[in-house]
Amino acid sequence: MSISATVLPEFDREMATTRTMLERVPEERATWTPHAKSWTMGELAAHIANLPRLGLITMEADELDVSPPNGGSNSPRFDSTADLVRRFDDNVKKARAAIESASDSDMMEPWTLRRAGKTIWTLPRAAVLRSFILSHMIHHRGQLSVYLRLNDVPLPPVYGPSADTKV
Repeated sequence: MSISATVLPEFDREMATTRTMLERVPEERATWTPHAKSWTMGELAAHIANLPRLGLITMEADELDVSPPNGGSNSPRFDSTADLVRRFDDNVKKARAAIESASDSDMMEPWTLRRAGKTIWTLPRAAVLRSFILSHMIHHRGQLSVYLRLNDVPLPPVYGPSADTKV
């Protein structure tokens, strides 16, 4: 079995679960934040919707500088929940296709994350997909679940029923 074939079932499951969380972001609460140092709910949700795009970047490029020395930022915005979900779906579709078409040697190629030109780490693409894409998204999805709970938004099941799941 190829590396891609072992990654895709988890990718599909986590993306589907994340989508159900993003669908619940209330537009009227997009500017809500639990703390002055925290992102707003809209900013957090937009970041989550953008994370699968990093899967595509991982498969198409050898590196990413999240704060290029010459400046520039591509921080996604929250416009509406529907737009957020559409962007997420588009990013997932493109990343999934890139992962599915990757050979084992593609998956083992080194990939580097930089900030302002300085190397943060270099890992094989397969490890980047698991840590920088999936684990990173799961982490932020957990944050979003707290934001939603604090705003009395019923939570979908994630790895089992939530307190809001009817059984």
